[in-house]
Parts: sequence; C-alpha cells; structure tokens
Amino acid sequence: MFVDQAIIKLRAGNGGNGCVSFRREKFEAKGGPNGGNGGDGGSVVIQAEEGLSTLYDFRHQALWAAQHGESGGRKQCSGAAGEDLIIRLPPGTLLYNQATGELVHDLQPGDRVIIAKGGRGGWGNEHYKRPDNQAPKDAEDGLPGEEFTIRLELKLIAEVGIVGKPNAGKSTLLAALTKATPKIANYPFTTLSPQLGVAEVDATRRLIFADIPGLIEGAAEGAGLGHDFLRHIERTKQIVHLLDLQPEDGSNPADNYRVIREELARYSEALAEKPELVVLNKADLIGDEKAIAKAAKAVCRELELKTTDVLVISAASRQGLQPLLEKLWKRLHPGQRTQKGWKSAAVEEA
Repeated sequence: MFVDQAIIKLRAGNGGNGCVSFRREKFEAKGGPNGGNGGDGGSVVIQAEEGLSTLYDFRHQALWAAQHGESGGRKQCSGAAGEDLIIRLPPGTLLYNQATGELVHDLQPGDRVIIAKGGRGGWGNEHYKRPDNQAPKDAEDGLPGEEFTIRLELKLIAEVGIVGKPNAGKSTLLAALTKATPKIANYPFTTLSPQLGVAEVDATRRLIFADIPGLIEGAAEGAGLGHDFLRHIERTKQIVHLLDLQPEDGSNPADNYRVIREELARYSEALAEKPELVVLNKADLIGDEKAIAKAAKAVCRELELKTTDVLVISAASRQGLQPLLEKLWKRLHPGQRTQKGWKSAAVEEA
C-alpha cells in the first residue's frame, strides 16, 4: 500500500452582479425599475466514483474552477446560474485543507458533497423598490465563491501483485508497464520493499501494480525478505506469477514455480487461492519464435497448464505487454470493455 497525493486549488464561481435598469416604453415617461438579479455562482462538488483508483489526473491540473454566475439584465431578466463543477474521486480519498491541515472530508462510496460553495448573485434594482423609493438606482454586486487549496490523499492498494523468484524480472516488468522507477540490478533482492506503479491500459483504464520482493524457500517463516511482503500480497486481487524461461542459475522454471506456490500456500490458503496468471518472461534471450514456443510448451507440460492460459513476454524489450494488460483488465473488470484488435500472446498449441 502507498499513498497517492495531489494538491489542487478549488475555486467556486462568483455570483453575477445585479442590474440597474428602468422601463423605457412609449407613453411611460417614468417607468419603474426592472433590473434583474445576478445568477448564483457554480459550486465545486466532490463525488465518489466507483472504478477510479488513482489521483493521477490531478497531478497535471492545478486549478479546478466552477462557472461564474451571469449578471442580471434589463426587463427583469435574471442572470443564468453558473454550472457546478463535479470532481470525481476514488472512494477512500481524504481531503485536507492545505493551509490549516484540517480534514475537510473522508470520501466514502456514494458520497456527493459540496466542497466549495458558489457565491450568491446580487439583487437588481427592482428588488429595492418601495413606496418611498420608487426609482432606486442601487444594485448589489455578486458575492465571491469560496476558494482554497486542498490536499488529496488516497491510500492505494495494488490490484495486481507480481511474484516470482529473485531475478525473474519483476522490477523490469513494473518499469516497463508503469512510470515507476524501481532499482534494477542483476543480483537477488534488488527490491527491498514493495514498489507500486500505475499502468495505463489506455486513456481511460488504469491498473495498479506492485512488484513484490523476490521470494525463496522458507519465506513463510520469514526467510529472505520475510513474510511482511507476503502480507502485502494478501491485499491484491490478482497475482502475476513471473517465471524466467531460461534462468541464469540453470534452475528449472517449473521447479521455481512450485517453490513460490508452496510458500504462498504455507503462509495462507486464501492467498494461494487468489486468481493467478502465469507469465513467462525473458523470451528475448532464447532466440527465434520456434525456440520460444518450445521452451514455453515444456514449462506448461511440466506444470500441467494449458498453453492458452499462459502468456509469453519480454519485459526488457516490451514484447507482449499490451495483451498482458488487456488480459488482466478483463479478469479484474469482467463484463467491461477491452481493447479490440489485440491478439493473445499465449503460446499456440502445436
């Protein structure tokens, strides 16, 4: 879990000014006042939106302003009210007043709250007519809308946890999929703490990934980097089990898979039962497509997995990453749209 933050300035709309106007009609030498009222300014409304999971969009726009109300017009015409600005945020977002540090609101599912109220429109001179003041020349200016800076904080829990043996290429995959910059080196335990990043499937769909430090035998008892990171995986919805197709230490990818699976099961049955996608990495180091297919089929045969359920990628050369994102999106958001035209990166049956 990590905290996603953004600081934005909110500005509600100002109320429109009232109008000073008098009737000008034929045979009406002393027409009465008919100046209209100004419209109310739009408010800034915060709405909890299911399906959103990051504050990424708010890091590139500092000012969020609602529409001003229009000024009143002649012939008792009131100015139009400004439109409210609706800001959609993930449930669980905390809103703090940046100046005071005060918690303004803890956004819960279904919430819709006015966070900055628009200014009231001013009265036109028609409002001030009285028997003792039949031709008022006064009108009221609109009131300014509320304006302040807020800090948004969202405690993110990764949707997808990447697990695998040390040096399986987890950090490289995270860096290729997201804008995260984990430390990458060719030795075990380069990653010492969970690294998170947001991957864009396309302009409107995003997934949160966590690179879990490499696991070894005995991890459930705290060996290696211990079970703190196994607890972290528990909060993910989907596991990507990354296997090196041709490990440098000469180990068998299928045996490496079984080691990790055993550690997950020993730590928690619920963790072991989480949906898992097996991804075979470092295909670029093997050779041509026939050699890659042969190596992948051998792993699938040993693990008794269907080749259509396994994806082959190369995180270093960014091969097969878009199909991987699409497949994960489909698993995490069943029934929602997927990008058309992407072919599966699964190994074809012989």
